[in-house]
Amino acid sequence: MTRSVYVTGIDRGDGRQVVELGVMELLTRQVDRVGVFRPLVHDGPDRLFELLRARYRLTQDPASVYGMDYHEASTLQAERGTDELVSNLVERFHQVAREYEVVLVLGTDFADTQFPDELAINARLANEFGASVIPVVGGRGQTAESVRAEARNAYRAYEVLGANVLAMVVNRVAPEDREVIRERLVARLPVPCYVLPDEPALAAPTVSQITHALGGTVLLGDDAGLARDALGFVFGGAMLPNFLSALTPGCMVVTPGDRADLVVGALAAHSAGTPPIAGVLLTLNERPSEEILTLASRLAPGTPVISVPGTSWPTATELFGLEGKLNATTPRKAETALGLFERHVNTGELLERLAVARSGHVTPMMFEHELLEQARSDRRRVVLPEGSEERVLRAADVLMRRAVCDLTLLGDTEVIRKKAADLGIDLSEVQLIDPNTSELRQPFAERYAQLRAHKGVSVELAYDVVADVNYFGTLMVQEGFADGMVSGSVHSTAATIRPAFEIIKTKPDASIVSSVFFMCLADKVLVYGDCAVNPDPNAEQLADIAVQSAATAARFGVDPRIAMLSYSTGTSGSGADVDKVREATERVRGSHPELRIEGPIQYDAAVEPTVAATKLPESEVAGRATVLIFPDLNTGNNTYKAVQRSAGAVAVGPVLQGLRKPVNDLSRGALVSDIVNTVAITAIQAQPDPTAAGPVHPSQSTTA
Repeated sequence: MTRSVYVTGIDRGDGRQVVELGVMELLTRQVDRVGVFRPLVHDGPDRLFELLRARYRLTQDPASVYGMDYHEASTLQAERGTDELVSNLVERFHQVAREYEVVLVLGTDFADTQFPDELAINARLANEFGASVIPVVGGRGQTAESVRAEARNAYRAYEVLGANVLAMVVNRVAPEDREVIRERLVARLPVPCYVLPDEPALAAPTVSQITHALGGTVLLGDDAGLARDALGFVFGGAMLPNFLSALTPGCMVVTPGDRADLVVGALAAHSAGTPPIAGVLLTLNERPSEEILTLASRLAPGTPVISVPGTSWPTATELFGLEGKLNATTPRKAETALGLFERHVNTGELLERLAVARSGHVTPMMFEHELLEQARSDRRRVVLPEGSEERVLRAADVLMRRAVCDLTLLGDTEVIRKKAADLGIDLSEVQLIDPNTSELRQPFAERYAQLRAHKGVSVELAYDVVADVNYFGTLMVQEGFADGMVSGSVHSTAATIRPAFEIIKTKPDASIVSSVFFMCLADKVLVYGDCAVNPDPNAEQLADIAVQSAATAARFGVDPRIAMLSYSTGTSGSGADVDKVREATERVRGSHPELRIEGPIQYDAAVEPTVAATKLPESEVAGRATVLIFPDLNTGNNTYKAVQRSAGAVAVGPVLQGLRKPVNDLSRGALVSDIVNTVAITAIQAQPDPTAAGPVHPSQSTTA
């Protein structure tokens, strides 16, 4: 039977989109096919569904998402009664439920509707759908006692109406009241109650939303600037010195268009990072001269300057009535919302109560979700040497919003702050270090000279070497100032991993450093090794790569079944290349008898059951291999790229293995999502290894 969860409320303004997005994230970690159903909808675009469709790559026909619009529903209820209305909606719900493993139901929004008892309608629909209910109560502007009373009343109301209340969520409470409200509700309610504090960044409109609402014209600014949140408004009328002292981080400056001094002053302050602003809004439909606009564009490239027709007073009235919305064009708000949900909701407990069985296969999205969750469970600090690179800054933004790990960025701190300000990224929770001026430079130089004394490295020479961001970052890991390092978006692989070879070195049980890629196919995750480091490993090294790769697979939830690849399967071929693979296989069997391994074996026999049934019918690995070890770098690198491009697989990696502490390399073409995934993997590698106590049994890991 399809499971479904019904997220609803008791009134307007509860911000339940945060909960709906969080529950969707939770469900997509467990199952591949999640449907969405909104019983009643207003005319116009459904911003939340468009966000869900874009973020989770939903293929559901939008027409199937909606039951009927409010006008149609109220007319039907008035003419034929509530029973007929509910019957129609139930029929449309089941058309969706038949197609999906789980359905997320988005309750009515209590906004401009004709229903006399909307709460009762939601409760009845949930009952008829067989859905568990998560009621959301809004707490903005209320005292702690009134919020607690409202939450208790909401629970009783849904319970009396027969709803299966899964959990209660209280949202938008004053941060200082959150813990008191949570403790008292937990003591008085028989179901879990999660309390989320008010998050100003979610309510803040973006510059783009402000521009659209006011009918403004964009004079300057790029997409990144228009996506910034306006965390407040500063109205310019004072002289420049007093005006500058009034600026606050993330504010939108509102000033008459003829005040060129305030425009230039605000943008100069932004350029200096004191403080970074969201943008400038010019009233009176006045446009600065081209000379001023040219100067403005050079002072703060990308920062929006918007012209609106109204005067300051009516503009202010409209601005204070605007509220930010989650939609497909505000991905950073979605990351903030998910971070808020994941910090304050016990997602494991919620999933257990929902009793959603995990799918028997693993999709790329499920694997990526699991990485972030696993990293978040025991936060570590990861150092990113390429601190001024735009992709790295955008990845840092995502990682901090989702509370995945703690971060240190290396580089010229003023350059980093300015670049972050231009991108609208808040680095207040990120540690920034300039290796050239850091107090750690001298002790790091002494430590590096000690480690490389056998190569004749003096402290004076080391002092220059450790100013390099990759050497400095590696020493931070070695000396315990960070738990792992990720670099390579603008540096070569050699520049990234050479310091690790010199400083961190290999584990006692590893003869070499090697790498794997996690290849996320449509319904499973395979581990490919080594596709990035060792050009032509000998039999002993190949065996070491296999053992390391199996351990890495198990660490990340992939049940290791190792295929030692060759152009020949079993005993059908001979030659130096095949013999190397055969010897490596026997070495693994001798040193690690607990590992399931087959080799030499061809790729098709390793992954395709029908081929395996013909070539190696008795093998427990053939046809079901999850860890594929290539005989050389040429074969491995070309294969992973061919599968990535031709099969549409998501390649996560390379993930280095064999080092005492985690350092990972990025492709210079890495996307922001690649950097996020690699940092999460690095953070996980830095956590205590639960598989280190002994061999992994298949029941202890996730079937890939």
